Amino acid sequence: MTLEPLKAELEANIPGCQLEIVNNPSPSGQHSLLIDPGHALAIALYLRDAAHLRFDYLSNVTGVDWPSRELSEKIKVKKIVDGPDGPVEKEVDEVVKTQTHAHLEVVYHLYSMALKHGPVILRMRTEDRADRVHLPSFTPIWRSADFQEREIFDLYGILFDGHPDLRRILMWDEFEDFPMRRDYVEPDDYEYEPTAHDDVLKKTIAHYTGETPGGAA
Repeated sequence: MTLEPLKAELEANIPGCQLEIVNNPSPSGQHSLLIDPGHALAIALYLRDAAHLRFDYLSNVTGVDWPSRELSEKIKVKKIVDGPDGPVEKEVDEVVKTQTHAHLEVVYHLYSMALKHGPVILRMRTEDRADRVHLPSFTPIWRSADFQEREIFDLYGILFDGHPDLRRILMWDEFEDFPMRRDYVEPDDYEYEPTAHDDVLKKTIAHYTGETPGGAA
């Protein structure tokens, strides 16, 4: 299914929704549709319930961490430079550096089991990756989102508003970090590991005694 007509249909039927096609340059060519969180539930309901769409199966939910990063772009600019006969205008290369906006992202893969088509890939992004990390939950629409959104909450820290049971699913309740974020720092005490061994044992001993298993400080 091509996204251009689907984007136009959603915009025509859901006033105010903001959609953007995100192209995938890989050989798979699985382009996706970036949707705004404010209209996400209306978009999801339309995709599920429209008779000619019937996206009744949410197969996969994935989290992505996008910290801020610097981008460099070479552009052509016209400048006045000194020439043999005086100042002249000349086109020169100039590098422009910009910082990307840090955010977290969720990617959903939808299929229609009834009509045998798909996938349609949806994306949603948080406002940042610090305090404004709320997104609407799709669990009330596709029950298969339940455990997958919990996993993303657990590993990335995205808060899914409207989720019926949003709690950690892999880490224990008292854990305070998000292991899949790119700036995650692995602990060196491993207090939750009852049978520490190999590298874990070395880190644990170093943490508590300052010595390696061989006895060196």
